Amino acid sequence: MSSSTVRSQLPALPVKTVIAASLIACFSLPMQAQAQQELPAEGELQSVVVTGTFAKNRRTIDSESPIDILTSRDLQSTGSAELATVLARLLPSLNFARATGADASDAVRPAQLRGLSPDQTLVLVNGKRRYTSAVVNVNGSLGRGSAPVDLNAIPLAAIDHVEVLRDGAAAQYGSDAIAGVINIILKKGAAGGDIEVGYGQTQERDGKQKSIKGSAGFKLGDDGWVRVSAEVAERDPTNRAGADFRNPLEPRYGKVNQRYGDPESKPATIFLNSEYRINDSVDWYAFGNYGKRDTSAAATWRTALIPDPNNAKLFVQRTPLFPEGFLPLQNSTLTDQSLVTGLRGEAAGWRWDASLNYGSNKFELDLDNTVNQSLGANSPTHFYAGSLKNEQTVFNLDAAREFPVAAFSGPLTVAVGAEARHEKYSIGAGDAASYTGGGSQGFAGFRPANAGSHSRHNESIYVNLEAEATKNLSGGVALRHERYSDFGSTTSAKGSARYAFTDALSLRGTVSSGFRAPSLAQQYYTITTTNFQVVNGTNTAIETGTFAVNTPQARALGAQDLKPEKARNYSLGLQFQPNRNFTTSIDAYRIDIDNRILFSANLALNDKLKSQLAAQGTPVGAARYFTNAVDTRTEGVDIVSTYRIDLQDKNRLDLTAAYNHNKSTVQKIADNPAILTANNLKLIDRQSIDRITVASPKDKFSLAADYSFGIWNAHGVVTRYGSFTVPQNDVKLDQTYDPQWVLDLSGSVKLDKNWRLVAGIDNVTNRYPAQVTSNGNLNVNGTQPYSIFAPNGFNGRYYYAKAGYSW
Repeated sequence: MSSSTVRSQLPALPVKTVIAASLIACFSLPMQAQAQQELPAEGELQSVVVTGTFAKNRRTIDSESPIDILTSRDLQSTGSAELATVLARLLPSLNFARATGADASDAVRPAQLRGLSPDQTLVLVNGKRRYTSAVVNVNGSLGRGSAPVDLNAIPLAAIDHVEVLRDGAAAQYGSDAIAGVINIILKKGAAGGDIEVGYGQTQERDGKQKSIKGSAGFKLGDDGWVRVSAEVAERDPTNRAGADFRNPLEPRYGKVNQRYGDPESKPATIFLNSEYRINDSVDWYAFGNYGKRDTSAAATWRTALIPDPNNAKLFVQRTPLFPEGFLPLQNSTLTDQSLVTGLRGEAAGWRWDASLNYGSNKFELDLDNTVNQSLGANSPTHFYAGSLKNEQTVFNLDAAREFPVAAFSGPLTVAVGAEARHEKYSIGAGDAASYTGGGSQGFAGFRPANAGSHSRHNESIYVNLEAEATKNLSGGVALRHERYSDFGSTTSAKGSARYAFTDALSLRGTVSSGFRAPSLAQQYYTITTTNFQVVNGTNTAIETGTFAVNTPQARALGAQDLKPEKARNYSLGLQFQPNRNFTTSIDAYRIDIDNRILFSANLALNDKLKSQLAAQGTPVGAARYFTNAVDTRTEGVDIVSTYRIDLQDKNRLDLTAAYNHNKSTVQKIADNPAILTANNLKLIDRQSIDRITVASPKDKFSLAADYSFGIWNAHGVVTRYGSFTVPQNDVKLDQTYDPQWVLDLSGSVKLDKNWRLVAGIDNVTNRYPAQVTSNGNLNVNGTQPYSIFAPNGFNGRYYYAKAGYSW
């Protein structure tokens, strides 16, 4: 039985049934949960943080680094149920474009912090390192070349709050923490629960979204608790493609044939979080998740007619299987699972935590409604293209203790720890029909030569010191040493300080070094597939080989072993809080990164190089691989200001203004390999450089208002997305997009103690980004009218409503 047959027989029902049963249990058993305990007053949660510090009861106002705290209420303030989308709307420093027509990147979209690569942000869940996605973003979208954490695999229903550290933290957490750290804190405790159903659709009556999610806590005996959170959703695709007027001879001339917008998506996820007190000194804890997300994304429309290879003025039928043309569908299944378990307690004055952490992310891809042109009329129309899987196992041992120091006004917090991590990356081959000859159109399958598993391990130790030297001066230092089995050792350091001039005004700053290890995906991802490239003003399909740096093909084109990225972070900030209702922070930063890893340009091979690679068994017209390409400098400023107005009868108005300005420049470009120079090729071209310097908005501003009066609440936010430039391989085709203003409004009412209704409109004024101006910009004669780099997407106005019950 073929792989495709096996996958086609796997039902999605059991996963959804289990999760739906969990939701029903959450709703039908509220009386078995404890009565809701009194929650902290709104705002208290935003004063105590655990990210970036080992000290007890550290408040945001006392932090030497800028930290944003987003409550569960903040996360529910938009119409989106995707974590990355919500974070991008709440955080000016985070950008989340909505890729389409970008193969696997349609299903696993990357987000970037401070304009850096998506994999230069570390993601934690309950303070534990989260594993990255198996998908590598290899097409021309945001984050090209990265394989970051899939934020959208974590449902909002499971999240209590999110802490975002906007500072380098490799000395504290290890690899990846260059742009910052996103720490997702799960809901906990046996008290209370909630369930919510939601529905929404766009102004164009597509993109319908139906969801049900919930969370409930239960007691584990007298000394423990478990909290179950689950979410199931169905999200229909959107389509903003234009009619196809390219060839009057086409059977579907003048009709909308392309699908260009959000893919169809069906996520189903369950999260568990639990704790049990073993004795007065030791607690056991565990949390984890299991989820599947089925996604159906469209590739590029294949016309019914193609030029006659013997006479360019004539046309012949592409395939008799689809006489009117066809739209290949990339139907993927993403399976995401994790389990973290550990013990923590106190001994001899030390707070200690020992944990074991396993997680995996598997991406499987089927192709439907397409053909393998090489197989002619005998081609199947369904293909199994193969799989990608990333696994991570981590052991952590951490300890912290406060020591009194006579010279200090507060204790010295000493934290020490060790970590051992094992990573594994696997590629599974597709069925033979998916890669034979030219392969299945839309995405050629992984070949047996691509398949295999690669692993590595690393060990690290760290020490972290924090103290309040005087009532006005606090600071900290951290040092971390890591050893990797594949590239050696590295050491990171960090120093931070904060000085309070008065109770209302303080200055803070940090200096740190950091690194990011090249991921296994970047080192070993390899495939041959069809890519589109503008050649002489025409969007042309080219067989393109992506080669691991250690392969003969990549070596023949000048590839070298990847080195870790090295970073230096500097930040200086001013905090002003004249009273408990008003705060303002201004933080300037500079991030220098050496040996930054980029995915190379699509190297259009001449006949000599084509022959050389064909002799190695890979007949391709273009090639690419990962390389330590550039040294970059990113400079910017974050401004966040909040103001609370207490009104009569406990009514309240909260105002938040936030701004980020960001600029990245290239300080140095690595030498071009001699073999490429000799063949008039550039490994890192202007388009590759511009993608990391000007393709993200240069700034973002948001102004939010939240008005609570009695049982009613009104929320509004206006966001200005700054200008950005989408580069092409011809500078004359570059297009700069003007800033865009977007308004989101919502309102809610509490019907009684338990029920809450919400209705809202995202993008109230139905704003779209400017259209792509020419065929050479991949407009494809109007069939793909908007840029996939647009920071707010191009779905237009979106209406939604939610009904929730809590206890």
